[in-house]
Amino acid sequence: MKFLSSQISLFMQQHSVRRNMGFLLRFFAMLLGLIALYSILFHYIMQYEHRSFSWVTGVYWTLTVMSTLGFGDITFTSDLGRVFSIVVLMSGVLLLLIMLPFTFIQFFYAPWLEAQKKGHTPRSIPADTKGHVIVVSTSPIALNLVDDLKNYGAHCVLLCRDSQTTLDLLDQGYDAVVGEHDSSEVYRNLRLSEAAMLVALDSDVRNTNIVFTARDVDAKVPIVAAAQSEDAIDILQLAGSSHVFQFHKLLGEALARRVLNSQARSSVISRFNELVVAEAPVMRTPLVGKSLRESGLRKATGANVIGLWERGKFVLPAPDTVFTDTMVMVIAGTYQQIDAVNHLLGPCDPAKHTCNDASVVILGCGRVGLAAARQLHASGREYSIVDKNPKPRVQKEHMVVGDAADLDVLEKAGIRTAPSVLITTHDDDTNIYLTLYCRRLREDIQIISRATLDRNVGILHAAGADLVLSLASMVTNSIINLLAPGKVTMINEGLNIFRSAVGKSLAGKPLMGSGIRSLTHCSVVALRDTDGEMHINPDPGHVFEEGEEMYLIGDSQAEKAFYEKFGQDSALTD
Repeated sequence: MKFLSSQISLFMQQHSVRRNMGFLLRFFAMLLGLIALYSILFHYIMQYEHRSFSWVTGVYWTLTVMSTLGFGDITFTSDLGRVFSIVVLMSGVLLLLIMLPFTFIQFFYAPWLEAQKKGHTPRSIPADTKGHVIVVSTSPIALNLVDDLKNYGAHCVLLCRDSQTTLDLLDQGYDAVVGEHDSSEVYRNLRLSEAAMLVALDSDVRNTNIVFTARDVDAKVPIVAAAQSEDAIDILQLAGSSHVFQFHKLLGEALARRVLNSQARSSVISRFNELVVAEAPVMRTPLVGKSLRESGLRKATGANVIGLWERGKFVLPAPDTVFTDTMVMVIAGTYQQIDAVNHLLGPCDPAKHTCNDASVVILGCGRVGLAAARQLHASGREYSIVDKNPKPRVQKEHMVVGDAADLDVLEKAGIRTAPSVLITTHDDDTNIYLTLYCRRLREDIQIISRATLDRNVGILHAAGADLVLSLASMVTNSIINLLAPGKVTMINEGLNIFRSAVGKSLAGKPLMGSGIRSLTHCSVVALRDTDGEMHINPDPGHVFEEGEEMYLIGDSQAEKAFYEKFGQDSALTD
């Protein structure tokens, strides 16, 4: 009872509730007044019919008629009485059956439920929480980031604007707190001083306020902010951001780096000290139709093909795996070994393939498309951008105005001769549509597509894309690399390089007989021995020693299988 009285007291303190209760009380007063009036009129009409009843009977008759129960034990015999009964009945239907439930729900029950929700919505986290990541956003990209961080053992807390969103996220299994983004008290309740990082993924203006408020609470906690425009970078840094990322720009540059090049066949996608990981499309190389053993790539260059992308599916190659023109090799080695791979693959043969380095077609001229165009220009590549609206920042000779689904527009942009097409619109449905269309037009063209959400990556590959990069993974990769530098690096959609110490379960076993590859589908690409020396592409006969550190590559499922089989060193934020 004490709890209920305190709840009611808190509920009645709200101004809107007091106003609603005033409306509700006035309605009840009107209803009671009408019942009293009908009861009095009942007596006068009964006297007109030469009958007499008590005052209680009058109230009883009024309620039975207004509520449409109509027992029929008391009825009028005159026309006047029957007209009066009709009036009482109709007003009862309107007031008791329609207005009363609506008024009660609107002015009392709904506000009461809302107050109950607010009372049960978390506004703080436990006092012993530390090492957590605070994410100020509830966008699909933010939720994807939280999901990925949770897979690595990190504790994430989402800061939401309203109670309903918070409750929805709690029902989905997220740790969410409601609060204003510009309130210092909110960040104290989130134990910002004990957090591993704060991530702001909202608009530039809102992110600036978030960063400034959070920095006022704690001067040391790392704060990562997303910048939509280049002009906002300096402002966010002045507000107190430790790191500012233009994720759309990074995505556009990453897409452009994967364009086919007739000279440099591979593109570096990750580095771990001396270890370099690169991607190289098999398309238009001498490797098409050869097996890995026949290619002699490791013997000739020292680099190792550690994986193959086959339309979005990552596989570990066997010696007899035959290269096809839809595959993309993932190669590990030193810089010198990667250069040797480029020389081995050699320049494109113009007698067999379209080898020009001109007129890469970019579909979409948003932030990602513009960033890709700048990256291509910096590398000396020609390009054409297709967009429905002319862009003043793009030179006229590079701009083709029109619908990318129009064949004449695509032909004007050079789709028939282009070695590659970049699909960069912000809408995944549009990207899938354009991928299907471009693949139908050109079976031999390299299609590189952007995905906003991870769940659409597989669909884009199925539609015909050779490579797909998602904005969500770009965000996750950047945050993970800041939380644990060198511990985990996402080098592509769902493909990671991660470190793990050699434990007792592996010590004394040779690499070939360890079961790492067969049991987990991970591949050891490098090894740091107890003396600190790095061995890239270690010999299969190497015997593990406890204390050595392995660098492994695998997709998320393979990484999970490795940790389940051989154990995990620590969580991401430890």
